[in-house]
Amino acid sequence: MQKLGIIGGMGPESTIDYYRLAIKKYREMTGGADYPELLINSISMTKMLQMVSDKEWDSLTGYLSGALKELANAGAEYAVIASNTPHIVFDEVQALSSIPVLSIVAETCQKAKALGLKRVGLLGTGFTMKADYYTRVFEKEGIAVIVPDAGEQEYINTKIFAELQSLVIKAETKKELLAIVKRMIDDSKIEGVVLGCTELPLILDRDEYGISFLNTSLIHVESAIRYGL
Repeated sequence: MQKLGIIGGMGPESTIDYYRLAIKKYREMTGGADYPELLINSISMTKMLQMVSDKEWDSLTGYLSGALKELANAGAEYAVIASNTPHIVFDEVQALSSIPVLSIVAETCQKAKALGLKRVGLLGTGFTMKADYYTRVFEKEGIAVIVPDAGEQEYINTKIFAELQSLVIKAETKKELLAIVKRMIDDSKIEGVVLGCTELPLILDRDEYGISFLNTSLIHVESAIRYGL
């Protein structure tokens, strides 16, 4: 297998999830008990989020590109960015990279397409839900992306940063998140849900209400291991 590089740290708990999933999927796909060779470059989530908040896209591109260069110099042959939010500058980062970089958005879109979905809900950080980088990719495949209303977006964003980033999993939070999904099924007729933050699968860990919950972390890792093999 080619050596995988992971830009992590955004946040630490989801990076750990990527590492565990990479081992699990590698073993499943190879049918063995070996472990994949991979490198993790854990960058500053605080610095990344400040650049996003300030809309400093050139700085964010440079920060991520530098992290990719460090991975390539250390021997990584291809890479993933283990977070949804910084994918706002994915195209720019990919263009500057000396090694292939797999997009979490593009891979999730292909999964939704394979499932035959035409309308999906998108949960994520406030920035991800307000931005259009998911919509642009999905609409090219004829898939509509619907986001929660403003109050629901604020609730989801707060819970991601106040709880899930620190692996605080509360039954009440899960209940409220599922209530948001149920409302979107009833009002917007969504056929699936994109968990567009790599912390969300830590609490929404299975399909519900008879629709697919697209775990972007799992989809990204599966694609990365398959690519490397």
